[in-house]
Amino acid sequence: MDLESYRFSEAHTWARKEGEEVVIGITEYAANELGDVIFVELPDPGTAISVEQSMGSIESAKAVEDIIAPISGEVVSVNEDVVDAPELLNEDPYEVGWLISVKPRDIKDLDSLLGHDQYMSLVEESGDYGEDEEEEEEDLFTNDE
Repeated sequence: MDLESYRFSEAHTWARKEGEEVVIGITEYAANELGDVIFVELPDPGTAISVEQSMGSIESAKAVEDIIAPISGEVVSVNEDVVDAPELLNEDPYEVGWLISVKPRDIKDLDSLLGHDQYMSLVEESGDYGEDEEEEEEDLFTNDE
């Protein structure tokens, strides 16, 4: 899969421009860290979301986490397939497991996000990419350490 057209936040969400809209989801790293996702709460169409603010939540066997918006805008559509079958986030977080589509407030918000290589460097620097071990409780989607 070519992830070069995706932009990534340090809070483990991604954004991909599709026409006039931006599709948003969580990264494979986030899905792996969460484990089996059992519930997803997403904003309704028409809801305004703001960059670096919660835009919903994900519940897994390990934790309940807020999903942090990578850009600001208005929710256009919600992936009802993920709401009905949250395990899609574990199976395919970049295509089938997208979360919402947004009309961006300012498309330039995408420029402040990381490219795929930059994001992978960030994740690898955390030292635990690909490892499945118990860790101290911390919010996956925030930068609080």
